[in-house]
Amino acid sequence: MKRRRNVEAFSLSFLDCICCGFGAIILLLVLSKIYEPVILEKTEDDLQQLIAKLQEELFDIRGETTLVTRALSAVRLETSETKMTLSQLQKELEKVQGQYELTQEDNPNLAVDEGELRAARQRLTEEMQRLQVYDRAPNDAIGGIPVDSEYVIFVIDTSGSMQSKWSWVEQKLGEVLDVYPRVKGLQIMNDNGRFMFQQYGSSWIDDTPQVRQAIKNNFRQWAPFSDSDPSDGIIYAIKTFWSPDRKISIYVLGDEFQGNSMEAVIRSIDGINLEDKDGNRRVRIHAVGFPYSFDGGSIPTSSQRFAGLMRVICERNGGTFVALTERDH
Repeated sequence: MKRRRNVEAFSLSFLDCICCGFGAIILLLVLSKIYEPVILEKTEDDLQQLIAKLQEELFDIRGETTLVTRALSAVRLETSETKMTLSQLQKELEKVQGQYELTQEDNPNLAVDEGELRAARQRLTEEMQRLQVYDRAPNDAIGGIPVDSEYVIFVIDTSGSMQSKWSWVEQKLGEVLDVYPRVKGLQIMNDNGRFMFQQYGSSWIDDTPQVRQAIKNNFRQWAPFSDSDPSDGIIYAIKTFWSPDRKISIYVLGDEFQGNSMEAVIRSIDGINLEDKDGNRRVRIHAVGFPYSFDGGSIPTSSQRFAGLMRVICERNGGTFVALTERDH
């Protein structure tokens, strides 16, 4: 029998195979390392392009944001102007509605055709031309009260004591209005500054027959709160309505003064109703004093204070104080 040759595990052939395998792996690693910088360089270029693109989009977005902000500012400005215009239109509407309500106070059944209106307008024009040649003297007076004013304000005590003789007050108000056949503007307010026609606020009411009738109609149920202190209404009327181009008279109708200091009231009015170089005040102030009651008893201190205060104020401000003593006056 032939003896078998022992096979060695780490023979030369086996080592050759192992070395070839390792050499192939090293070759692959070398080849892959050669192309790696190219891949990294390409990736970096792609990132730079992406960043540039994103920056460009960011600039575009910022530009669009600026445009939108400008457009929004323009819209806000336009909205603000629109609100102001709307507010002015609302005020004009309220004024027109107030004028319409006043005209409705007149007889609703009154109907005048166009021919009659033209005839009336012609007569009015002729009358105006006739009156233009006549100028009222500055010291013209009726019953001792100067009536040279073009604008008239009534400051009326609307307290409970005055409400008890309200029909008499209405009568005297009508008599004062009759003294002025036509003025350029009227206002009715109570001694606390509350207007009879709130829609007119601090503006003048045109003097028309319809307005005068509306004043009389509204006066009968007009009773806002009053603290029987005419100084508040007088001061507010002067501050609100005085103008150097207007001749204004204030008529105070009341029966009490419940304020603290008469001297303080006189000083306050003197500080507002200033004198010009000729000694004339900005506004004439007249007053009509009503008796507190008709029971024949003693006169309350508040009524005595009202009479004393208004006598001094009227004297210092170019007006006249009229004290009523009996119901039929």
